[in-house]
Amino acid sequence: MRGVLEIPENLLPINDAILTGLERVEACFDMQLETDIPPVADLCAHIERYRGKMLRPTLVLLCGLAANGTSEESADLCDLWTDEHIGLGAVVEMVHMATLVHDDVLDEAEMRRRGQTVNALRGNEAAVILGDYLLASAYHLCSTVESRRAALAVGDTAMTMASGELLQLHHRENLSLDEPTYFEILERKTGALVGLSCSLGAAASGADEDTVLALKRFGVDMGTAFQIKDDLLDLTGDESVVGKSVRRDLAKGKLTLPLIHALSEAPPETRGRLLRDVRNMSETRATPAAEAAVDQLVATMRDLGSIEYAKASAERIVGRAKASLRALPESPVRDFIEFSADSVISRRF
Repeated sequence: MRGVLEIPENLLPINDAILTGLERVEACFDMQLETDIPPVADLCAHIERYRGKMLRPTLVLLCGLAANGTSEESADLCDLWTDEHIGLGAVVEMVHMATLVHDDVLDEAEMRRRGQTVNALRGNEAAVILGDYLLASAYHLCSTVESRRAALAVGDTAMTMASGELLQLHHRENLSLDEPTYFEILERKTGALVGLSCSLGAAASGADEDTVLALKRFGVDMGTAFQIKDDLLDLTGDESVVGKSVRRDLAKGKLTLPLIHALSEAPPETRGRLLRDVRNMSETRATPAAEAAVDQLVATMRDLGSIEYAKASAERIVGRAKASLRALPESPVRDFIEFSADSVISRRF
C-alpha cells in the first residue's frame, strides 16, 4: 500500500488501481482545503507531509470494490469508484489528520513523518485550531455526499474517538489500568475510524447490512491491532525509522499493553521497581540518563515476555479481523484486504 510494502505479484494490478484511486482522493482533499488566507494555506501545505500509508482511504476504496464482488482488471476497477467513494476517502483522511495534529499537542511531540509537527513549528494554539479546521472541512465535505447515513456515521465516529481520548486522559498516570479498559480506549481512538472507513466504502457500493457490519468489525479489529503495534513501536522503535517522536507514552503517563502485562505478571519486587521507574518517567526530562532508564524498563518487559505478549495479542486480533472477511466472496480484492491486515503486524513504521 502506498509504496511502503512489498506487494505480492498477483496483487499488483489491484495495488495499481488503489494508487490511482488515492490520487483522486488527494486531489479532493486538497481542493476541499483551498483557501485564500496565506497562513492557513501554509499550514495546510505543511500537513501534506503527514500523509503516510493512507490506510483509511485505502480501506474505503478496497471495501468499495469488495462489496461489488468484482475481480476485473485494474483499469476497470478504477471506474467502479464513484465520487462518493472518493469524497468519503478524503473525509476519513481529514478526520485522521485532525487527530494526528491534536495528538501531537497532547503528547508534546516534535516530529511527525520525519518533519516538524505543527505544534513544534507554530505552537499549540495554531495546531489546535488547524485540527479544528480539518474537522470542520471534513464535515463540510461529508455534507455534500448524497447519503445522509454516511454523514451521521462520520459524526458518530468522531464522538466515539473523542470519548476514547477523554477516557485515556482520565486514566493517565493510572498504574492500575486493566486490559479491558486499554482495549476500549484503542477501539474508540483508533478502531472506530478504521471500522468506519470499511463500512463507508461498502455502503457506498450498495452492500447489504450484514456485509457492511462484517467489514466494520474487520476494520475495528484491524485498527485495534494497528494501535497495539503503534504502541510497541513507541517503546521499541527507532525515531529515524518510525519517523515520529517515540517513547512519548511513558513520558505522558500512558500505560500500553506491554507495561500493563508486565505489571500484572512481575513478581512483587520487580513490580515495585517497575512502578517506581514508571512514576519517575513522567517526571524526568529527556536526558541520556532518562533514555537509559527507558531502555532498562523495556528490557525488563522483554524478560517478562510482555513485548511478545503484545505482539501475540495483535496477531490474534488480526486473525479475528480476517475471520470477518468470510462474509465476502473469495476474490483478489479480498486477498488484498487480508494482505493489508497482515501488514499491520509486519510494519516497522
